[in-house]
Amino acid sequence: MSNSLLKYASITQKISMSLLGLFLASFLLVHLTINLMLMLPDGGESFRAAAEFMGTNPFIMVFEYVLFAAFFVHIVLGIILWMQNNQARPVAYAKANVSETSFFSKYMIHTGVIIMLFLFLHFVHFYFAKIGLVDASATYMFEGHEHPDFYTMAIELLKQPLYAVIYILSFLALGFHLNHAIQSGFQSLGLEHSKYTPAIKSISTIFALIVAVGFSIIPVFFLIQG
Repeated sequence: MSNSLLKYASITQKISMSLLGLFLASFLLVHLTINLMLMLPDGGESFRAAAEFMGTNPFIMVFEYVLFAAFFVHIVLGIILWMQNNQARPVAYAKANVSETSFFSKYMIHTGVIIMLFLFLHFVHFYFAKIGLVDASATYMFEGHEHPDFYTMAIELLKQPLYAVIYILSFLALGFHLNHAIQSGFQSLGLEHSKYTPAIKSISTIFALIVAVGFSIIPVFFLIQG
């Protein structure tokens, strides 16, 4: 393959990676909004209603498969790009070039692996119960049918100190990942300019903080409650 084709393939991968990453980041706000309902003093009514809607709405059910595909492709592209970067720079520099490689970018693959492992854990506890691969630890009756009670299941897990620590560390890793990923995504899409790059960096940091802190306060809330 010629150098021009290799360069074109690399650019295409980066653009695809960026678009998928930004798409997945937007979904996080929806997920965060629903998860924050766990803390509402309504006995789980709001959370269960939101979970029921997400699990039965035909559009959402189709969108779920699109989301899974986006996660899978994003992970695969991330691994490919990481391997290509390692091959292009097989020997580490004696002194890191801080201007070219930020602290966050150097650890994208590491935070990505942490996020992937947590996603698998999350699937085992919730999605596998939803589709019947494992028995739900709690259920409730809705319209005459028994459904997994994700409200009770989530609280039982979040009250466990070990799971709470894993949960918080995973979302802190996600925050680090997002802070660089969003900036890099816009850069890969050609949206880099001295006028609005500082704004993009600020938005990336604020978004990463909202996601990391927003998800992390949930287990802290339930641990304090005991």
